[in-house]
Amino acid sequence: MKILVKRIAKKATYTIGKMYLDGEFFCNTIEDKDRGLRSDMSLEEIKKIKIPSVTAIPTGTYKITIDVISPKFSKKAAYQYIGGKLPRLIGVKGFDGILIHQGTTEKDSAGCLIVGKNTIVGKVTQSQATFRALYAKMKEAKERGEEITITIE
Repeated sequence: MKILVKRIAKKATYTIGKMYLDGEFFCNTIEDKDRGLRSDMSLEEIKKIKIPSVTAIPTGTYKITIDVISPKFSKKAAYQYIGGKLPRLIGVKGFDGILIHQGTTEKDSAGCLIVGKNTIVGKVTQSQATFRALYAKMKEAKERGEEITITIE
């Protein structure tokens, strides 16, 4: 499964994107502020620009696993049905524990990707239903033996 996030609105405190699954539009995303980080930058360059918990993921392509339990989210009722195993981006330089999860604004993000419908300026709605649908598609891809990757543009 190939996931693409095209950032379409870079605002002062948040970033709105469009998420595509294998070329088909699926949902919107909200992240923290895009500070121009790229995966081809050195760790030192990233550390100079990044502000912890309020900086969007560097652009680039990353593998995703759905096999790691999130210490932060595993106890939340919304994630009990998946045993706390949220989609996790692997190898994000200068970042640790970057997940795809539910939320409403960039304040719910801490560097992660929030999925939903961008029906209100600066927010996503219907995040729980969107996340459940996305997770189901990721699980199906994994069961078919597909690698799951995400490209952030």
